[in-house]
Amino acid sequence: MPPSNLNTSSLGSSFIDLSTSPSPGNDTFTFADLDGMDPKKQLKALRNQLVLENRIKEGAENLLHMQLGDSLRLKVETELDTAKTKIDAILKRIDIQSSRSKSKPPNNAIKQQPWKNTTGTHVVSVPSGSIQILNNKGGEDFRVALQNASQNLKTLESLSHPQPPSLPLAPTPSSSFPALTADSLDSNQQRVEIMNQLIDILRRHLRVRYELNVIELVQAVAPGLAESCSKRCRAVSYRLIRHALVDADSVKRLGDTLDWYIVKSLNRDNKHTIEKEQVIKLIRTIIEIGTTHQDSSGTSGVGTVPLSEPIMRALVAVAEHAEDPFRPICTQTLTEILLIDTDLVARTGGMRFLLHVLGEGPVEITSILASAFLHIADAPRTRAYLRVGADLEMALSAVTDAYGKGTDHADRMRGCAKVVQLMLRTWSGLMYFCMDDMRAIRSLVDTLRIPSLETREIILDMFFDLLNIKTPQWYQTFIDGRRLTMYHKPKSNLESIHEPEIPERNNHTLKLTDQYLALLVVIFNNAGLCDALTSMLEESTTGSALSRKATLLMAEVLQMGNRVLPLSVAADVQAIPRVFGMATDYKDGEHRIVGTSALSAIDSFNRNRARLEPCTARQSRPRANSVEDAVRRGQRQVEQVKLKMGMQMDDKTFQSQLLETQVMLTKDHNKWNFETLHELIEGPLLNPKRMEEAIKVSRFIRRLMSFFHPFNHRFSDMLRNKANARWVRLGNSLLTTLMASQDGVRYLSSDDPFLTQIVRSFAQLDPFNGVPDSDPIFSKRRVADTLTFGYLEMLGTLSKHKEGIELLEKFKVFTAFYHLSELRGREDLIKGIIDNLDYNIDGHPRIVLSKALTSSYKHIRMYATHHLGELIRGYTNTNAWTLRLLLTQLYDPAPEVCKLAVDFLEEACESKEILQLVVEMQPTMDHLGEIGHPLLLKFMSTPMGFRYLYDAGYIDREMDMWFHERNIYYVVQVEVFLTKVFSNTSSVDNDDEVSAFDGTVPPHFYGEMSKTELGCQILQEKGHFTEFSQFIRQHSHESEDMELIMKLKSILWAVGNVGATEGGLPFLEEEEIIPAVLEIAENSPLPSVRGTCFFVLGLISSTTQGAEILDDYHWEATLSPLGTPTGLCIPVDVEKFVSVYPLVDATCPERKSPRLIPSSIETEMEVITAIQNLANTVIANAASRSLARMKSRPEYRAVFTSPSMFFRALHIISTQRYRLPVRRYILDLFNLELCPEVVTTLLECSKSLTAHPSYKPSTTEANRLSMFGRLGRTRRPSESDEDEDDELDTSNAQHGFMNDLPIISLQPVSRIVGFPL
Repeated sequence: MPPSNLNTSSLGSSFIDLSTSPSPGNDTFTFADLDGMDPKKQLKALRNQLVLENRIKEGAENLLHMQLGDSLRLKVETELDTAKTKIDAILKRIDIQSSRSKSKPPNNAIKQQPWKNTTGTHVVSVPSGSIQILNNKGGEDFRVALQNASQNLKTLESLSHPQPPSLPLAPTPSSSFPALTADSLDSNQQRVEIMNQLIDILRRHLRVRYELNVIELVQAVAPGLAESCSKRCRAVSYRLIRHALVDADSVKRLGDTLDWYIVKSLNRDNKHTIEKEQVIKLIRTIIEIGTTHQDSSGTSGVGTVPLSEPIMRALVAVAEHAEDPFRPICTQTLTEILLIDTDLVARTGGMRFLLHVLGEGPVEITSILASAFLHIADAPRTRAYLRVGADLEMALSAVTDAYGKGTDHADRMRGCAKVVQLMLRTWSGLMYFCMDDMRAIRSLVDTLRIPSLETREIILDMFFDLLNIKTPQWYQTFIDGRRLTMYHKPKSNLESIHEPEIPERNNHTLKLTDQYLALLVVIFNNAGLCDALTSMLEESTTGSALSRKATLLMAEVLQMGNRVLPLSVAADVQAIPRVFGMATDYKDGEHRIVGTSALSAIDSFNRNRARLEPCTARQSRPRANSVEDAVRRGQRQVEQVKLKMGMQMDDKTFQSQLLETQVMLTKDHNKWNFETLHELIEGPLLNPKRMEEAIKVSRFIRRLMSFFHPFNHRFSDMLRNKANARWVRLGNSLLTTLMASQDGVRYLSSDDPFLTQIVRSFAQLDPFNGVPDSDPIFSKRRVADTLTFGYLEMLGTLSKHKEGIELLEKFKVFTAFYHLSELRGREDLIKGIIDNLDYNIDGHPRIVLSKALTSSYKHIRMYATHHLGELIRGYTNTNAWTLRLLLTQLYDPAPEVCKLAVDFLEEACESKEILQLVVEMQPTMDHLGEIGHPLLLKFMSTPMGFRYLYDAGYIDREMDMWFHERNIYYVVQVEVFLTKVFSNTSSVDNDDEVSAFDGTVPPHFYGEMSKTELGCQILQEKGHFTEFSQFIRQHSHESEDMELIMKLKSILWAVGNVGATEGGLPFLEEEEIIPAVLEIAENSPLPSVRGTCFFVLGLISSTTQGAEILDDYHWEATLSPLGTPTGLCIPVDVEKFVSVYPLVDATCPERKSPRLIPSSIETEMEVITAIQNLANTVIANAASRSLARMKSRPEYRAVFTSPSMFFRALHIISTQRYRLPVRRYILDLFNLELCPEVVTTLLECSKSLTAHPSYKPSTTEANRLSMFGRLGRTRRPSESDEDEDDELDTSNAQHGFMNDLPIISLQPVSRIVGFPL
């Protein structure tokens, strides 16, 4: 995974360098160039070009794995497509040429090509065929690939003849990298080509990786890692080793042969990006493949990552260096290792660095780090590495240390607030921060008490988010100090009357999120949140936006406490004694103003909350005692009076109204009086006498209907916009009025061509009706842009009346609908027909809907199924025909349609009547698999449904599956969904799943089973619950085996769901399992298991009897105003529940790095001391100057060319913390180049210089040197760090009395501060 801040252009060139090589003469290759050439030469040219195109393809594919800009990605994709096309063409041409060849030369007859090695003195014969191996993916089988790979390895070995160790006796230039000669460049190029071909073979033939010997491959590749090779050669070498690793055994065989190469590569600067990238990829591959766990359970943090301490120190140094482009990926790698092998990260200093990143940023990775630390804090074995009050509390530093840092610190505080929110929404984080008397949470709350802190609003927002308090728009009005009564006027009464009221799904009170929020409210209240908010109110008597926001938060906390807390606990939260005390303080006027203002604001907030917030669930009918009832009654009376007056209109007035509409005078609809026309249609024309007069005498209806005729192109050509939508409503009203009288029905049936033209318009779309019209009335453009769509609404208006359906049948409009349903590409018409038809009357409309439900096009079936679900949702009574159609959709061939039907059916089955009706239909749902499980679980909750499923064999089969598998899946599902609900992130990857869950307890098989008497009987016979109780008692304090922990959680959820029903609670009482669950909740060493018990106890409190049992154990349930349990339960002693004692219940293993036998040479000891002093930032500058002077002196020349001293330096930087530039400086001091010979010498030094564990240094060796320089001599007053040249010439005459002097001789200074007594 490349780091996010990596330079794309440089990395892209690096990939190209890895996969391509210059090919002279092949800049522009065409098949025309082959004409006239010898067949063998043609094959050779084709193969050369094939190799080149494959490299281009490989480089393009590597580039596409990176983060590229849109334009650059398009170019790379174009080059990739071109390369693929060329490869296909070349392969075809090669096949043609090969078929023409009559014979092939044997493998051993390949022409030998002389090459020179890097020294230029030895000549080796390398088979030319090994350089240009045919890269034919279609024709190369495993044997050929293995033979080619072995041949390439032999070629690499032939290029790696032993060379004398690079141990120069004279000082080299300051640069430690020698100039590459022409011969070495040629050798590097040859080595890169061979390794690239070998990589290509390993990528295409995975089986070859298992056949190759990793030791031999590393020995052949190791010379390519030497410093004498180019960075490109080293990068390809690392890449080849990475592709050769297949399993943990192959990683184990590597041993420590590559350690010093990797350390050196990681310490290089940014000019070697290509090399560092490949070595980091190799490290990540080693972690992925070579990691082993100590036990089969896979307990986190106790695995073994096969990385040595030198590599880990080097990786930490890269991650600590802010300017290194690979810092993000190294930090992520260390985080992954932390989860696998916590001891390795802690031992090599990675834990300290990761905690620093957690507190300081960058923000992009802090959430990942927080999750990782919370994960290791959950298990006793791994949380032993954390120190309470010092480690995870660093995540709060941006908030707790914000005083005095100004508004520039705001962005960092917002990032810290998100991390705090993440940590406090996990059980391990909440319980960790509640330790030590909630010191961490109190420090967060106390930041609200600092009057001069300008960024306190960020902290308030953090508490809003933590408590899941949504902030609607009217909150800003409250914060600005304006009256809430002037904001957000209720919706107009006209809209509220005409809006269709669709009952939504009934929301349950059983919400896991509410139970966790109840615990948070109690914890924050105990930590002094309300008291801190009161302190903010005291800062000003006039009030400010910040104080009003604090008042708002206090009001929300009080409101939430009233909703989710038990009465006794809620009373303590809602007491707010300081506010009431200030409001009744008649001695201090300012206090009284603040107190009364706060109470008034809270009261105003509560009074206006119900008015300003939309209802969570709409009611099926308007309330009779609501505020708007009088308005509704008044409007109904006005409409009835208007209708009565219109019906009683005299002839003269009626004729004048007809003329006033202007319909009789002009055909221009723009001159018509629309208001008068609308009142006339919905008033007087409802009188049959007036309708007859308008049809026969004045011909008013004829002229009006001609406006709506499609072929008159008046109504049908009007643009579709908001202003013209009124003419569609007018047409619907006109047809409704016509259907109200016999004369109107007769007129539409025999005298008016409206329906005839509609059918002809539909016929224009039928391909079987001859030549189609160039611009049909119902073309896709006209339906989208004109009022033609209104004809579908008018036909839907006719379908609402029995007479209208008869008219539609007479004019064969339904036949036209059936034909339209088969048209490809006209889903707009089909959707419009489905939406507008009325299905209350049994007949053709329902057949049209059923035909759409079984359409051959999936998107039509999806739309029709969704519309059917909306119909079921909108009906107040139960309709069997809609349920039958919806059950038919369960057998749709498309899984998406089945899933949609199951969702709507599950929602409809919330009603007991509908559930009973569906069960009576006895649908078969075995074919649905996982999709149908929620619906089947609902069937189980009724006696008839349970009996039906039991007879079908579903209960026995599913019961065994839940007992062995599905219980575990249920735990994963609940925990993942809870994490998503609490995360509150902006990502929308799985929003559908989150909205489907929404914190409500998902149905559980055992819970649904215990709702019926037969289900309880079968549960008793199976004996599963007895096994559950035995497992809980046996493994109640399990903290190591993850499999047992997951099974324990799954059984706890099963027990909780059974106990949540009236019929299942006796099982818990019989087994006496509730005390065992309470014991786990209060004493389990795993916070996550405690949290599971917390939710399970909430489920048990769902029944009145369960709440009473828990009350005896001092767990109090929340009751509704009617006294029924809500399924929320919290402990009376919250501190006992959230305290994890002891935190460190596992001994942190101490592993000391192996010590080296001290050197006895004075010059070496001085160099070692100076190198060690570089780790101390106080004296690092003096130590670096000393090292520079030492290197320039001839007597120290042998020290900086000694392999043993080089090993001592490597050992020092591999066991202590050094910054990356310092590590680079130390390695550059030595005039040694890493090569196989030097690495071998270093490995020998590690064996010879490493002291035995029982070795104890003598007193002379222990006191010889210190971090302050040479001991046993005093510093002259005039002596300074610049005079250290003289120190190097000083004789060792003082060594005689060095042993008698202490290392440090300092006398403590005693001072008296203040007044002496």
